[in-house]
Amino acid sequence: MKHTRRSRTARLAWLAIPAATGLLLAGCSSSGNSSGAEPQTITFAYGATNDQDKAAYDSLAKSFEAANKSVTVTTQNLPVQSYPTTIATRVQGGNAPDTFYAEGGTGQSNSILPWAKSGLVLPLDDPSIASNLPDSAKSLYTYNGKIYGVPLGTQLNGVIYNDELAQSIGVKIDATTSLDDIIAQCGTARAAGKTVFGLAGSTYQNNGILAVALATSTVYGPNKNWNADRAKNKVTFAGTKGWTTALESIKKLYDAGCFQDGATSAGFDALTNGASSGKILGFFAPSAAAQQIMQAAGGHVKLIALPVGAPQGTKTYLSLSADQGVTASAKTKSPKLATKFLSYIVSEKGQEEYSKQVGTIPVNVSNDSSLLPQYAGIKDEIAKNDTRGYAPTEWPNAKVYTDLGNGVQGILTGQMTVKQVLQQLDTDWG
Repeated sequence: MKHTRRSRTARLAWLAIPAATGLLLAGCSSSGNSSGAEPQTITFAYGATNDQDKAAYDSLAKSFEAANKSVTVTTQNLPVQSYPTTIATRVQGGNAPDTFYAEGGTGQSNSILPWAKSGLVLPLDDPSIASNLPDSAKSLYTYNGKIYGVPLGTQLNGVIYNDELAQSIGVKIDATTSLDDIIAQCGTARAAGKTVFGLAGSTYQNNGILAVALATSTVYGPNKNWNADRAKNKVTFAGTKGWTTALESIKKLYDAGCFQDGATSAGFDALTNGASSGKILGFFAPSAAAQQIMQAAGGHVKLIALPVGAPQGTKTYLSLSADQGVTASAKTKSPKLATKFLSYIVSEKGQEEYSKQVGTIPVNVSNDSSLLPQYAGIKDEIAKNDTRGYAPTEWPNAKVYTDLGNGVQGILTGQMTVKQVLQQLDTDWG
């Protein structure tokens, strides 16, 4: 797996789960703008991981068409495994689709901000886009005061959790449960033949989600500007106590038997098998996974999304990411239409429509009614803004995240120390 696919693909490898459990390039934009009335047909490219994703993307296009007569949005589903590099090649070559899926922030082959800096994507001047873009996401889509993309929605990077199963064996975990209290209940789960968490420890992606979720509270909770401070060399991974605490906490979970046996060498199949057999209560993934598993189960299982509890005495923050987005080519012949389509995507209607299909949180949540049931347990934290962004979207390169995830496995197997892992991350940062 290429490092440049860190943010979306690295966190979305779990999308094979629903199918496994049973439970739980036509039409490119032309170079330059045409004179006179612009064409009322645009392309919208994406890399759908499954049929549900494809339906959600296509629905956005169809709904926009329905609200704008005589407009056509031609969708292009590009192979997901090669999507980041494919779309990057087309953007650099000047033959990108009019609009297309891309990642907010930096550090990936399909990141929006480097393209904005190079003048390759379209600045969006519609005032409604600026008003609907939440403050927490603006840094991912804004360059030199101009907006260049919009988020598709927000996800919690934390735990997908079967609360009904947990309570049936006497385990009680919610958004307010500290890490220490979670660890104290791991023995209860073990006595019932289960584990609190499943971990695909051989994959840097799954390890990385866990590490970042913990650091969201121990590092970014106290200092939401930690990434900016690191970029200015004011702080380091190795010199930040919160990073040490986060990685040491994973080792404590492991030593307490909170993960399934063989976790350090397990792949994603351990999560699918553990979830389908009821052997694990939860696993680490972006929150949309809950919706997909519940739909695959035909309503026979209820899952919720929870944060990873912070150590006792430390406030728990939600790790929310709005980095999955859509941008438009600077070469489109229909800049006004492309801008209007992106304005629809980030509108309240567009966000609610998309979120209901894929299980995300609308970026412009205005009331509890717009939250899906699986988010009921964290609505208070969202309302109080006890949240932080997904830290790796602002890291300078994907190797930092990859080595973080691989380092977690090294810590659990005894091949690396916490200090060695953090020093490696500082080296990767450059």
